[in-house]
Amino acid sequence: MSKKTRQVRVGNVLVGGGAPVAVQSMTTTYTRDVKSTVAQIKRLEEVGCEIVRVAVPEMEDAVVLGEIKKQISIPLVADIHYNPNLALEAIRQGIDKVRINPGNLLNGRESLEQIVRTAKERDIAMRIGVNSGSIDALDKQAQMQRIQVRLREDGTLERSDPAEARRLERERLAERMVTKALEYISWCEELDYHNIIVSLKSSTVLTAVEAYRRFSERSDYPIHLGITEAGTLVTGAVKSSVGLGLLLADGIGDTMRVSLSAEPEEEIPVAYEILKSLELRNRGVTFVSCPSCGRVEIDVISVANEVEKRLSKVQTPIHVAVMGCVVNGPGESRDADVGLAGGKGKGVIFRKGQVIKTVPEDQFLDAVLKEVASLLPEGEAKLVYPEGGIKDVAGTHRTRDEGMNLPILPASR
Repeated sequence: MSKKTRQVRVGNVLVGGGAPVAVQSMTTTYTRDVKSTVAQIKRLEEVGCEIVRVAVPEMEDAVVLGEIKKQISIPLVADIHYNPNLALEAIRQGIDKVRINPGNLLNGRESLEQIVRTAKERDIAMRIGVNSGSIDALDKQAQMQRIQVRLREDGTLERSDPAEARRLERERLAERMVTKALEYISWCEELDYHNIIVSLKSSTVLTAVEAYRRFSERSDYPIHLGITEAGTLVTGAVKSSVGLGLLLADGIGDTMRVSLSAEPEEEIPVAYEILKSLELRNRGVTFVSCPSCGRVEIDVISVANEVEKRLSKVQTPIHVAVMGCVVNGPGESRDADVGLAGGKGKGVIFRKGQVIKTVPEDQFLDAVLKEVASLLPEGEAKLVYPEGGIKDVAGTHRTRDEGMNLPILPASR
């Protein structure tokens, strides 16, 4: 069960207070390039992004935010570092939320208070972002503990436990992150400003998890989850799934971003898969496919990848299965809204648990997508199954002895 937090409005999206966990991303374009930025945000909207953040490193980026805002349908967040004037201009441009790290603002608390007053006048939200990478620069007393060996009085050496040392350092860092976040919040509360969302990010999964858990125990402000600088598609998806999954399963988190070194559109499906696997959101395709093995006699990998790609923009909840053999195929396909159970050169198509037809392998793609489209609203159906049907063929037939050159083993004695 999710922990009850305060509710904050970001444009037309509610965050916290029992609202569904909102999915965010961030553009990779130069924000001042309005055309490219809007185009990327539109692509994010198509795959289910609910809040989008843009970088604002220069005044040239800040002054175009109003124009961008006019052309998009989801809330717009300005990401600000160092220069408080960028935040003030972004707010004047009509953004829905400003994201700042008070620790790196020029003139510190004075600048934060100026931003808070302006945000309060416009009734917009603020995300206070604390990152582990910047904490040591803020806390001059912090020092890494690096002692590995100690000489006992009897002359023997005592080796420290590296795992224990890492755990203690992780806890110290997490506590410093939480302390800073609570200090920044107190500055805002002194100005009677409470429209706050908080993030405590780290590229180290366990540090982020520790920080978020500690903050959740001590505050009821809504939490933005993320593992910062998580990595490329595979590495980042795994680290985010582990870290965010641990927290979400404990009821911690009100909005989230999966940070990947990839096109931002790649982040959204990963986020929804995490939420769907924990039964926190029911949006888009729940896709099941077998990993393939020596029993499979169709190219299930190619078929599954092509089906998943063509369903990437579907936001209506639907369960689709692509299976390659007789062991698990019929059961999984029967449990899905639409399923394919493949066999040697042909496959059975299931719809809502019932066998619809048997089709040859070169019609797998057309048959599956046609059945999926029949269960979707008209707009999404056209994306999945265009008029005239699917002409492409995914995968090629394979047999267990095809292309094999196996050695002849001596007879056992």
